[in-house]
Amino acid sequence: MMSKNPTPPTAAGRQKSSTPGENPTKIDAIGAAMRALTTITGSEFAERFGLRQKVDRVTYEATKTGFKTLGAATKSFKKVSGSGAPKRLPDADSEARSDAFDLTLDDEQKMISETVRDFSTEVLRPAADDADHEAEAPASLLERSAEIGATMLNVPEEFEGIASERGVVTNSLVAEALGYGDMGLALPILAPSGVATTLTQFGSDAQQKTYLPAFASETVPAAAVVVAEPRPLFDPFELETTATRGPGGFTINGVKSLVPTAGSAELFVVSAMLEGKPTFFVVESDTEGLVVEADPSMGLRAAGIGRILLNDVSVPADAVLGGADASADERATAYADIIRLSRLGWASLAIGTSHAVLDYVTPYVKERQAFGEPIAHRQAVAFMVADIATELDGLRLVTWRGAARAEQGMTFAREAALARKLAAEKGMKIGLDGVQLLGGHGFTKDHPVERWYRDLRAVGVAEGVVVL
Repeated sequence: MMSKNPTPPTAAGRQKSSTPGENPTKIDAIGAAMRALTTITGSEFAERFGLRQKVDRVTYEATKTGFKTLGAATKSFKKVSGSGAPKRLPDADSEARSDAFDLTLDDEQKMISETVRDFSTEVLRPAADDADHEAEAPASLLERSAEIGATMLNVPEEFEGIASERGVVTNSLVAEALGYGDMGLALPILAPSGVATTLTQFGSDAQQKTYLPAFASETVPAAAVVVAEPRPLFDPFELETTATRGPGGFTINGVKSLVPTAGSAELFVVSAMLEGKPTFFVVESDTEGLVVEADPSMGLRAAGIGRILLNDVSVPADAVLGGADASADERATAYADIIRLSRLGWASLAIGTSHAVLDYVTPYVKERQAFGEPIAHRQAVAFMVADIATELDGLRLVTWRGAARAEQGMTFAREAALARKLAAEKGMKIGLDGVQLLGGHGFTKDHPVERWYRDLRAVGVAEGVVVL
């Protein structure tokens, strides 16, 4: 008996497919965005954190302009002198302070996760194919990130944000939900949020007052925490980028890679070796000697990946993250925590994308016919899908545990290391198995699984950018 193969999509309709769930009712960008806005506006979350007025303003502008592209904002950061201690978000409450952690999400976390998930599936995923082809995220799409408040979640109330305590678990949920839509488009949205988190938890008073208000505004600046370097066996604690102390400041030299929206970014938090210890520096994109180059990659193409060339870039003494008075031990501790939070962030993205793979292949194998029955009846296929679900749950549990411990101010080095290892190895295998389960179709661009596989492959080489 001949097998019943689904009819492959035509070249004219790349997005059309016989796969269940691949042809939902089309929702235009404005409609999807308005749905997300309406969900937030009508929630207790918006009332509690004073978001209603901001969201109403965004809604008004959206209906008036149709979310037209306004172009990249050019911010001028006005230097502010610090006169007191920097603002730090307190650790989340933990009554027992035990080694256990609760897997039950509260109502606010559920609402945030569901809202971002809707935004991700209705806005990010439909735009992902074209963005991957163009190797660039649409400017209008990045502007809409303000609708879900991803950046404001990490800015203290003193700087017009909505954060009153650390929310590492919530940040993990947001990253996971965005990764479910498309990891490449999630990266430019999460990168500024990572900078906001870094400045809030580790910046000096002057750095917070100078930069944080911009991240709570309606036009969030493109920014990124930059760590990766273009060399094999890269170790974030053994950098080739160097910072040399001089009169009145530092001179930075080196090359950085895997920078999302590098061409339009306005602020970087750059890692470099200072006197034998890795240290972060706050560097504005218009600093003399800083050159940005396009660097299209195998995966994460939608993020507009580029590299930064730092040629005798001079920064003032207070550009050191934490301020000029931060000790070597304080700088080293902050650096290690940022790297660990970043690894949890990448693991969260891998969870979201891996979940997308599972949700895509499950109905496919149940309806794809071969030899008169669904291929899901074949033991090898069923085991492969079960393995994806098993590895996904394991990765999620380790990542949530690390996020919960970080949120409570407990050590989370072990969990961050395990999450990175699982995300790099199991995430890539999940992407590979997804391609394999679709057979010949998985190798084509008619299905998104091949793109998800390429994106998941990047997790093993990525550092920085997504700081929870």
